[in-house]
Order: sequence, then structure tokens, then C-alpha cells
Amino acid sequence: MEYSEKVKKHFLNPSNLGKIEAEGLGQGEELVTGEVGNPACGDLMKIYVRIKNNKIIGCKVETFGCAAAIACSSVTTELAIGKTIEEAKELTRERIVQELDGLPPLKLHCSNLAVDALKKALENYEKGINVIKK
Repeated sequence: MEYSEKVKKHFLNPSNLGKIEAEGLGQGEELVTGEVGNPACGDLMKIYVRIKNNKIIGCKVETFGCAAAIACSSVTTELAIGKTIEEAKELTRERIVQELDGLPPLKLHCSNLAVDALKKALENYEKGINVIKK
């Protein structure tokens, strides 16, 4: 399977891997998580979103999956940081694929997973689920 140079870059040197710990939150910051998985391929993502004044100030992800899943989660976190909640909710699968200069058709579901994890975290935030406040 052939990947673009951007996919290879984000797979070999992904951004924002890991978790954000509640102990590291500053005054007025909130932390929320979202977790999604795809039973068909075995990919799993948990995203940590750090929010202050309705703006995403930090985002990390734990990804268990293929090169495309790791690359998509890396790009998703990069695009989310600095956005308001509303702006981040507008991120799409197509935008992630575009940022990576494309994905093989069999790997398009990986971009869905990354955006779905982010949207799940933001949905949790709006519902007050899994939100830690400092």
C-alpha cells in the first residue's frame, strides 16, 4: 500500500501522542476525553482535549492502529489546537485526507475515526460527560 509523504511524516513522527493528565491543568482549564473504535479493523483512539474559554488549547491522542490511523490522529490534533469548540466541530474526514495529500481507499475509514474521536470528546464536553475542571 502506497502512502503520501505527509502520511509517512505523520506516521514516523506523529504530533501530540500521549495523554493529558488532570494534574497538569491550569486555572480555568477543562479536560475532556472521547474514545472511538472500529471493530472491523481493530483501530482504537482516545483523544484528550484541553479547553479554556471555549478554545482548544491542547490536544493529545492515544492511537492503537495502522499507519493511516496514526497519521490521521496526528493531523486531527494539529488542526484542532487553537480552534473554538464550534470551529473544531466543523473538521471533516475530507479535510484530514486533504491535509495528508490523500489516503488509499481502504484506509479512508481511519480519517473518520480521528474526527469521530474529536467530535465525541466535544459532544461529551457539551453534555458535561468526562469533563474535569480546574
